[in-house]
Amino acid sequence: MQALRQKQGLFLYLILAGLFIAFLVSSNLIFQKFFFWAPLAFLGISYTFEISVGIIPYPVTFLITDFISEIYGKKKADMVVYSGIVATLFVLGLVYLADIAPSTDWSPVDDALFSKVFGFTALAVTASMIAYLFAQLIDIRIYHFWKRYTKGRHLWIRNNFSTMTSQFVDTLTVIGLLCIFGVIEWERFTLLVVNGFLFKVMIAALDTPILYLIVWRARKYFNLDLKDEVKI
Repeated sequence: MQALRQKQGLFLYLILAGLFIAFLVSSNLIFQKFFFWAPLAFLGISYTFEISVGIIPYPVTFLITDFISEIYGKKKADMVVYSGIVATLFVLGLVYLADIAPSTDWSPVDDALFSKVFGFTALAVTASMIAYLFAQLIDIRIYHFWKRYTKGRHLWIRNNFSTMTSQFVDTLTVIGLLCIFGVIEWERFTLLVVNGFLFKVMIAALDTPILYLIVWRARKYFNLDLKDEVKI
């Protein structure tokens, strides 16, 4: 039974790592489209978010690393973060090769259109990877600080405190670098930082019940105490 649980734990970890990489890579590829959203309009609050569509999948990566940190430990969470960097760099190389390859006369997407959509990918990935590395490593370490401090209790504290802090670092860093690289105009800096951070904070608050549910289910399935971790 112990060997079976270990195999199942490894299988779940690989699935989570795959999902993490998918969400991370996709957020970097689709970042150039910006949209507006007024989630509180039904309450008469007219505040409108103006954010990149790349921000939609990105907060899920923090939910995944928080879950891995809780169930598998800091080292396994770090491994997923580093694997995400390697995967993103490989995708960046593929996008670069696709961009320099000449299109045919009948290609539905010509060189100009492809470059317009993916031309800033290298700059975006560079900015994103720097911000991502800082934010994820900060998130994991703050998460484990609060886990030790609360002796494994109060999951909502470490989930929200770690994610909100790391998301602020991430948003400030990536928007700042994109402005420095000339991808985004400086006059949009404050608005995008505020919108991006508020959006991520809102998602972090909403995903807390989800984290509670999946952590409770995993602990029950793998028969873990508050301080126990799955060994794979």
